[in-house]
Amino acid sequence: MTTIADTRRRRGRVVARNTAVGWSFLLPNFAGFVILTMVPVALLFYYAFTEWDVFGGATWTGLENFRQLARDASFWTALRNTLYYAAFHIPLTLGVSLGLALLLNRKLRGVAFFRTVAFFPYITSIVAIAQIWNMLFSPGFGPVNEVLRWIGVDNPPGWTTSADWSMPAVIVVGTWRYMGYYMLLFLAGLQTIPAQLYEAALVDGATAWQRFRAVTLPGLRHTTFFITVLLTIESFKVLDLILVMTDGGPGQSTLVLSQYIFQKGFEENQFGYASAVSVVLFAICFVVTVVQFVVNKRRSA
Repeated sequence: MTTIADTRRRRGRVVARNTAVGWSFLLPNFAGFVILTMVPVALLFYYAFTEWDVFGGATWTGLENFRQLARDASFWTALRNTLYYAAFHIPLTLGVSLGLALLLNRKLRGVAFFRTVAFFPYITSIVAIAQIWNMLFSPGFGPVNEVLRWIGVDNPPGWTTSADWSMPAVIVVGTWRYMGYYMLLFLAGLQTIPAQLYEAALVDGATAWQRFRAVTLPGLRHTTFFITVLLTIESFKVLDLILVMTDGGPGQSTLVLSQYIFQKGFEENQFGYASAVSVVLFAICFVVTVVQFVVNKRRSA
């Protein structure tokens, strides 16, 4: 005869077995996250307060790296360029991605093909992208300047060879590269908006612009917030595009914080100082993201 105690013990064994099976799936990924992410991040904060290179041990220097940062003109140049890139790249990419999503969220012939074409730059080799756009932006024979001359611009910009126009060129390419990815996220958000809301707006006589403001934008609030956070982080840590397209030049006109970290760490072997710059970049991203969360929470309240 089965007693209540036997039933409880059997149930406990089943629960324990299921728990062990669950942890067996979670532990490999969790261990990889701890070893490859959490431990390096913790070491980063330690090395930021040391003088360290790969040929010797780390020497504790306290706040000396951060005091040096305050006097480092190249650091401030990289910070300004990073803010410049983010200030234009984020709204421009948001606008273009949303426009593409609205355009391709219709039942049109070949819409799947055009969605694929828009997404293709995101998965294309960054080296190929940089080489092609450098040729397009070539001051002497590039198609971009040829078009500008054809429409009457006598002295078109030097683009990547000009200290004034190199960052706008990078922003244009960055927007072109990422617009397809964020377009897909906007498309997913658009398809969650109930069609009945648009039908009700049409019955009330709302124009296309009124439907966009009263139905589409509120329906995309959470999607837009999510994309803005992703865009912000991506903009502040931009590296690969600038590294292969301009290498921070001409001069330091496109030098950004991520590239400055790379230079200090891997080119100049100052890993302690590079860690301090990384901590500053992390702090900026963290503060901006927290502000975005607070603003979004207040708007949703």
